[in-house]
Amino acid sequence: MNQPHMQKPELVCPAGTPAGLRTAVDAGADAVYCGLQGPTNARNFPGLNFTPQELSQSIEYAHEKGAKVLLAVNSFPPAGRTQEWKDSIDTGVQSHADAIIVADIGMAQYMAEHHPDQRLHLSVQAGASSPEAIKFYCREFGVKRVVLPRILTVKEISDLHAEIPCEIEAFIFGNIGMMAEGRCSLSSYATGLSTNMDGVCSPASHIRYENKKDGSLVSKLGDFTIDCFHCGENAGYPTICKGRYDAKTRSGYYAFEEPVSLNLTRLLPDLVQAGVTALKIEGRQRSRAYVKAVVHAFRKAVDACMEGREPEMDTLLALTEGHRETQGAFRTKAWR
Repeated sequence: MNQPHMQKPELVCPAGTPAGLRTAVDAGADAVYCGLQGPTNARNFPGLNFTPQELSQSIEYAHEKGAKVLLAVNSFPPAGRTQEWKDSIDTGVQSHADAIIVADIGMAQYMAEHHPDQRLHLSVQAGASSPEAIKFYCREFGVKRVVLPRILTVKEISDLHAEIPCEIEAFIFGNIGMMAEGRCSLSSYATGLSTNMDGVCSPASHIRYENKKDGSLVSKLGDFTIDCFHCGENAGYPTICKGRYDAKTRSGYYAFEEPVSLNLTRLLPDLVQAGVTALKIEGRQRSRAYVKAVVHAFRKAVDACMEGREPEMDTLLALTEGHRETQGAFRTKAWR
């Protein structure tokens, strides 16, 4: 499939730490996305994210290697605390980030008023999936790229591309979540800490594991039992949407979804043809070894697709959640 008329997509990769950023860049990322320490980004976990000085130094490193840095300020500020989000935006601009990613409409307005020349991306957390919504953000705030929610088929993305005036970024690998970005309140219900406003889903401080006499392992989030793993079974991280529950006559992954990872390797040519200009890998909380393996594999896959060769991605199955993968809603809406 040699298609010289098609634009080569940008490979956008996760960077949870300065070391992770260097790993992603060295493995072949065209761009990396990261966040500052604190609640202003949607991965606010201990040991992750950047200080202002680390961000500046990391951007300099990436630029020397020919890669871009996108700063995520993509959580929603609670009333009375907007200054912290504005400060994060200012820090990104002063550090010469290539783009700022926002979700909150007020922060988009702040960008348009105070940093009109700074490239602005709309986060998946904004949940904008209709041409009307996306065109509004482009018209009012100058958004240059939208990160699409993981609820659209490739056909729907293609139709959307024909109607909107900005670039499209789509997830291709990693956690698939509840597919209701910016709307999920499950973590807040269980722990009092919100993905949307505190930037943290299922915080480690609220997680407990209990060993039972029969050899099983129970995982809990706050006061809620999320799962029970039998002896020898791989134990997953306890998030409510990935738990097994008793529901009337059935037990298992029925309430929400199974622990499975998104992998769109085989859809890469279709996504590019549909107008996707940036391919995003999830995983800022993952290890450097994970980032290196995934970024390196997708670098080869994207290059192969653009040269008309079939991508070889079988080795990535070992890095998927539960060693299972899905194409999610991208292929058909029959998937739940």
